[in-house]
Amino acid sequence: MKDSILKLHKVVVAFAALAVLATGCGGRGGAEEVDSGSGQSDSVATANFGDLSEVCGPGDASTASAQGVTADSIEVGVFSDIGFTKNSEFVDAAKVFTSWCNEAGGINGRELIATTRDAKLMEPRQRMIEACRDDFALVGGGAGLDALGVETRLECMLPTFTAQAVQEKAAGADLEISASPSKIPGYDNYAGFRTWVLNEAYPESKAAVGMINGDSAVTRVVGEISNETLQDIGATVIYDELYPAMGVADWTPYAQAIKSKGVRGLIFMGSFEQLAKLEESLTNMDYKLDWIDANNNAYNDQFIELLGRSADFQNNLVDLGGVAPLESGEPAVEELRALYEKYAPDAQITLPALRAWSSWLLFAKSADACGDDLTRRCLYDTARQETEWTGGGLNVPINVAEPLPPQPCFNVERATSDGWKTADFGADNGLYRCDIPARELTGDYGVPMTLADVGKSMNDVE
Repeated sequence: MKDSILKLHKVVVAFAALAVLATGCGGRGGAEEVDSGSGQSDSVATANFGDLSEVCGPGDASTASAQGVTADSIEVGVFSDIGFTKNSEFVDAAKVFTSWCNEAGGINGRELIATTRDAKLMEPRQRMIEACRDDFALVGGGAGLDALGVETRLECMLPTFTAQAVQEKAAGADLEISASPSKIPGYDNYAGFRTWVLNEAYPESKAAVGMINGDSAVTRVVGEISNETLQDIGATVIYDELYPAMGVADWTPYAQAIKSKGVRGLIFMGSFEQLAKLEESLTNMDYKLDWIDANNNAYNDQFIELLGRSADFQNNLVDLGGVAPLESGEPAVEELRALYEKYAPDAQITLPALRAWSSWLLFAKSADACGDDLTRRCLYDTARQETEWTGGGLNVPINVAEPLPPQPCFNVERATSDGWKTADFGADNGLYRCDIPARELTGDYGVPMTLADVGKSMNDVE
């Protein structure tokens, strides 16, 4: 049993970007209060962020209007798998946001308190039971096996402003708000990126695409979705291989197979540590692909370091899915850098952290608009009124009110020995490209859960 759990854990970690799993929030147990570091007397924070004004600030709240809400505080939960991944990106985002917000006066004067809900991969339901008991809402987190907790969440009518949704049952479920969606039910998030790569950037590779995926039921669906999109584009997959979910000690046989089959474009679904090892084998064989989709889990400095000479020899690309690159110099990104430097100087800003920050902003703005009478129904209905949400400039405009069909924008970064650089992908809307329509899937990959599935409706949400 222990081996099977560890194997499943490795799978979820390995396919973080494609299932778009990211876990954060440290904790040795099921719940841990995040240190907000508030200190209003010496406040240098501002209530504004990017193009958003008065996100947080003082007020005259005086009632305990809902579970987790008093006249003085708002308690929210932050889901994570930190007990397995040791990845603190969500807890860092929670710490930075709550510190900044509380220094500015809180939300209508209420202190914002974030509590870690460490699912430890296999315990989403247990943590959700705790969240249902104590939290007003869930904000800025995610769990690899999030489908295990969604039924419990809907039964207690708990809204979630998720940073990342992973499984089909959870992504797009009722009472979920995605400020910067990482997964849209019924659509392939990467269709625009794949279309550009195969039809425009490297058309010679269209007849020689390779795919490598982990041998797990949890992640095979990602491969099935990719295959469907590739077929629709007209690409030919000449190499489609599974590898042990725990990882591979020697990637040489895989590299030899890729070379012998003449693969020109490779989609890798796994951890960037494993991909770096595979590329080392390919580079040592002097075999250069036209492109490698490293998946956006690799969008970090560690991957560049691990690549070594492969950083320039190979051509690693990642699709950020409409989120502003850290290298972009966008005002909102620079503001976020400054806030991290102040409140969590040792933390790394990651793509999931950027999505988490957008979620925190939307939660705070919506909660503030509800004033003293802050209820779950008001929070949810207010957030759903946003039709062009950008997180202050951190992401492409999102129609929260009508998330389907999803926005089609994407943006591509390329790995180099000097760090990540923006690829020439034909941006037509500022940082992004938005002219390739979103692609609706035809296969049956599961559907998001609804309130009706647990015998409830929006009329029950208070």
